[in-house]
Amino acid sequence: MGLKESKKFKIAFIAGTRPEIIKTAPVYFAVTHQPDLQPVFINTGQHREMSHMFLDLFNIIPDYDLNLMKPGQSLCSLTAAILQELEVILQKEKPDWVLVQGDTTSAFCGALSAFYQKITIGHIEAGLRTRDIYSPFPEEMNRILVGRLSAYHYAPTQKAKNNLLSEGISPDKIIITGNSVVDALHWIQAQDKKLSSSDINRLLSSNPNPRIVLITAHRRENWEGGIANVAKAVNHLAKRFPDIIFIFSVHPNPIVKEQVYAILSSQTNVLLHNPLDYFDFIKVLSKSLVAISDSGGVQEEAPSLGVPVIITRSITERPEILETGMGYLAGTDPETIINLAIEILRQEKTRKAQSIFGDGFASQRIVQSILFSLGKMQKRPDEFLY
Repeated sequence: MGLKESKKFKIAFIAGTRPEIIKTAPVYFAVTHQPDLQPVFINTGQHREMSHMFLDLFNIIPDYDLNLMKPGQSLCSLTAAILQELEVILQKEKPDWVLVQGDTTSAFCGALSAFYQKITIGHIEAGLRTRDIYSPFPEEMNRILVGRLSAYHYAPTQKAKNNLLSEGISPDKIIITGNSVVDALHWIQAQDKKLSSSDINRLLSSNPNPRIVLITAHRRENWEGGIANVAKAVNHLAKRFPDIIFIFSVHPNPIVKEQVYAILSSQTNVLLHNPLDYFDFIKVLSKSLVAISDSGGVQEEAPSLGVPVIITRSITERPEILETGMGYLAGTDPETIINLAIEILRQEKTRKAQSIFGDGFASQRIVQSILFSLGKMQKRPDEFLY
């Protein structure tokens, strides 16, 4: 059936982690509003509990919900399991396009599965690079491989586009869209929703202007000592600043959880919390004096709220945040983290939100780009400029 016969083009979304679902949701909704497009959502369940939490938040009911995660699962076994399941689904659904986001194992497997089925691949958040294949691990290589497999590249910034151009990607296959995490952030801020965490609700209700520092940690390359070092730095800061509440959104991975709780569970002004739902997380982040995090998403969300970030990594694939003075590379050295935090907390500069990574319209640009490639729009969408 050809274009002239008003065929609906089937767009399969493959995701399974917290950041993928947050950044994919706005694009999914934009697709649902297009009469020429039909979405299919496949949840790999790579972050089993958190994927459901965030799917529920965005009211997305996946068409396929895989249950692949096992305790102590290796990257090899996870990759093999996802590939086997996706082969069956893609052969059944026969989508025209597959959209994957970012740099996860789910994204890599989604792109590889689509390639094996000769399905067009679009890569959301394409072109980020550290140039160190082991940092972040395995995400840096995942993103590179997805880039080689993809036909269309939705770069969040000019730097990301430049990275792709330097690797020989044709410029007519790249469009700067901004990052869809900003779309999700705007959507969350517009919701009239109550906080789901009783601890966070009690904290914010008792003090309309609380002094908060938000912490997250989860990177695989930080498992062996790095996360413990971050916890030690937080412990020192909590003792030095007893008037500040340090909220640590603790990743459910036992390797992470055990290190954090062993060091911080007895500190009275440190709140160790199970992973915050996205609405609660953004509410806390928006009120924070500073964030301490190894998360790529936090590096994108915080500047949009005017919150500085101490990045507990030695390198970042989001260098834009460093150039604008909203982010500080610290690695996981406790002394460096402590000194940076003290400097930021003492200054408490007037916060100014910065649209470094997006303006809230990335998802529309992505969908318009798809429609343009299908001949459903005559004009290529304008790129995001910042």
